[in-house]
Amino acid sequence: MASANAPVLSTRALNRATMERQLLLRRTAVPVKDAVSRLVGLQAQNTRPPYFQLFSRLEGFDPAALSALMESREVVRIVTLRSTIHTHTAEDALTLRPLVQPARDRELNMFRSGLAGVDLDRLATLARKLVEERPRTMKELREELRLHWPDADPQSLGVAARCRLPLVQVTPRGLWGRSGQVALTTAEHWLDRPPQPAASPDATVLRYLGAFGPASVKDLQMWAGLTRMREVFERLRPGLATFRDESGVELFDLPDAPRPDPETPAPPRFLPEFDNVLLGHADRTRVIPPAYKGRNGVGNQAYGTVLADGFLAAVWRLDKTADEAVVTVQALGDLGSETRDAITREALAMLEVMAPAPAHDIRFATFVDFGD
Repeated sequence: MASANAPVLSTRALNRATMERQLLLRRTAVPVKDAVSRLVGLQAQNTRPPYFQLFSRLEGFDPAALSALMESREVVRIVTLRSTIHTHTAEDALTLRPLVQPARDRELNMFRSGLAGVDLDRLATLARKLVEERPRTMKELREELRLHWPDADPQSLGVAARCRLPLVQVTPRGLWGRSGQVALTTAEHWLDRPPQPAASPDATVLRYLGAFGPASVKDLQMWAGLTRMREVFERLRPGLATFRDESGVELFDLPDAPRPDPETPAPPRFLPEFDNVLLGHADRTRVIPPAYKGRNGVGNQAYGTVLADGFLAAVWRLDKTADEAVVTVQALGDLGSETRDAITREALAMLEVMAPAPAHDIRFATFVDFGD
């Protein structure tokens, strides 16, 4: 618990601070690569979300700009935070991946029964040779490894390779308007750089606070998939500002980081599934009202979300044909006419860039699970 003398930040104050750090209060004119770095990566379980994340944050965003960075190998798709695929700058891919290796080791432990008799060091050496010879699909990699361990579980062999090696998804996978199966090689090979030391935990905490703060120790641990980070915060405490949330939980922040007035306007924003602003904290009430908890997805499937006044207000889906692009917005509560109009304008602006078609249509409906 925080000191009783620490200032209390309301949920709205936390929301506005987070929206500002996440470039969601106003679109910002910064280069795409700088934005990817500033946000400490973009969650990218699917291929399109990073593009939609940047559209909602950057002024004049062109999807081709992110594709160009991927083709020039300045950004890559790699498993890092929370054991999920992120789009990172090359620099972050090389340094964040070793930082979160303890989480990959814990994940691997869950597959030990399928790896009985497997020498994991030898497996890593063989897998590295295979994927650096040429990019391999996971199926190809499993089949090659089974030649050496025919009695092992094939799925576990693939997991072991993914956990022990920093595997990146090579292009054309992830390029805008292109398709391609997942083919893997090591980050060092793809980027033509030597292995790098792990990012400093202290520097990573400071970067996290810059993008997601004010935040608690648990928030950071949830975002990174790391444990035992309290000692890092304690080491940094003399240089940090401290607050409490309305429940008394201690929050840390960079002293000079922006904390806007809670009444600062926050325009509607369309976010794709798995946007980090919805996943970057253990306590997500700063963006997701308690009444809407769990409404932005079912199981491991997340919906696109609409923020209104900075908070989750609706989910959305895009359907596109050769003749028409349609956004269906399912409101989680009463939006009001002014908010609906603002959401419509934002949706149309999004379609102009992200789904050009002869006709565009915005439809509103009451929330019903898109899977129903």
